[in-house]
Amino acid sequence: MKKQVAVIGGGPSALLLASFLDANKFAITIYEKNKTSGRKFLVAGKGGFNLTHSEPIEQLVKRYTPNDFLENALTNFTNIYFRNWLEGIGIPTYIGSSKRVYPEEGIKPIQVLNAILKALKEKGITIKYEHAFSDWDQHNNPIINNKPIQTDYTVFSLGGGSWKITGSDGSWLDTFTKKGIKTKLFEASNCANQIDWKTNFIQKHEGTPLKNIAIYCDDNVQKGEVVITKFGLEGNAIYGLSPQIREELKTVSKATIFIDFKPSLTLEKVNSKIISSIYKNTTQILKKELKLSTSQIDLLKTYVSKESYLNTELLSEKIKKFPLEILDTATIDESISTVGGIDRNAISKNFELKKIPNQFCIGEMLDWDAPTGGYLLQACASIGVYLAKFLNNKENL
Repeated sequence: MKKQVAVIGGGPSALLLASFLDANKFAITIYEKNKTSGRKFLVAGKGGFNLTHSEPIEQLVKRYTPNDFLENALTNFTNIYFRNWLEGIGIPTYIGSSKRVYPEEGIKPIQVLNAILKALKEKGITIKYEHAFSDWDQHNNPIINNKPIQTDYTVFSLGGGSWKITGSDGSWLDTFTKKGIKTKLFEASNCANQIDWKTNFIQKHEGTPLKNIAIYCDDNVQKGEVVITKFGLEGNAIYGLSPQIREELKTVSKATIFIDFKPSLTLEKVNSKIISSIYKNTTQILKKELKLSTSQIDLLKTYVSKESYLNTELLSEKIKKFPLEILDTATIDESISTVGGIDRNAISKNFELKKIPNQFCIGEMLDWDAPTGGYLLQACASIGVYLAKFLNNKENL
C-alpha cells in the first residue's frame, strides 16, 4: 500500500518535492490555501523571471547565508540539473548577459507554472485548492479546513513573510511557536534601505540609477546597480548585502555602506586619470575621464567637502570608497524575501522537525537568506528535490 504524503502549501519547494517523489510508493496530495498555486512564483516573474543563476555550483553555494545550511541540497540538485529538468518538461532556458537563467524568449511565468502542474497531473498527484492548515490535533495530525487528516508524512511549505498579496504572509509562525517548535521572527531581506538624503540631492535625482558600481558592507561586496529613491536605495547591488546591513542595524542602530563608483579601476588608476587629465575643471574630469554619471558626480559634490573634492588624492579615495549611512530597511511586506521562520536548530539535516517525527519544513519558511537573481528559486527547488530523494530512499529501506 502506498504511503500518504500531505504537502501543505503550493509554492516552488512543494511543487518540486511532488515532482520528484516516487508516485509508485506515495499517494501525494498538495493542500493549497489559495484558489491557485504558485502565486508568488508568478508575481516574482513580473520583474524578469530568474529561474536560477549559471555560476559554478561551488560559487553559487557561497551566495547563501549561512552558506553551509543548504550545501547538501544545492549540490544534490544543482542549477544544471534544474535547467535539465525544466527542459524535460518543455521549458528550455538560456543564460542572459548577467549570467542569470531565464525561460527562452516568449515563455511567460504562467507557462512555466502550467508545465510543472501538467507534469504533476500526469503523475497522478492531487492538488486541493482553498484548503488551509490551521493547527495539529492531539495526535499531531495536521488540521486542514478544520478537519484532521491522516498522513504517513507531512511536508510544510508555507512560505516566508513577504508579499502578503500572494498569500505568503507568515501567519503560520504563531501556530508553530505555540506548538513548541523553535522559530524566529521574520525580517525583511532583498529590500530597499533607508537613507536620509539631503533635500537638494533627492529632488534632482529621485529615480536615477547608479550603474556599474560595487557596494561594500562589513568586508562583503556586491556588484551591479541601484536606484536612488526618496526612501533610500534599492536594487541588486544592495539586496545581496541584506545580511550584513541587518546585522549592523541590530548592533549599532545604523549601517555604513561604501560605494565604489569605478570597480574596474584601482585607486592608483583613478588617481592617475585625474592627475593626467587635459581638463582643468574637476567635474569635467570626472565626466570625461572617469565616465561618472551626473548622479554620481552630484553625490560626491553633495557629500564630500569642497577641500576634498578639489584634492586629487582625497577625491580618488572617495570615488573608490564613498560612505553612506543606512538608517533602516523597508517593511517586510515591501521586501522581496524574508529571513526568519523555522529555526535551523528545530530541524534535522533532512529538514525533519525534531519535535514531530515524519513532519518536515521546506522552502522559504526556513531561516536562510539569499540574494535575488535566481538564487531564491534555486534553493527552494533544491530543498524540495533533496527531501523527495530522502523520502524515496527511506521507503527503500
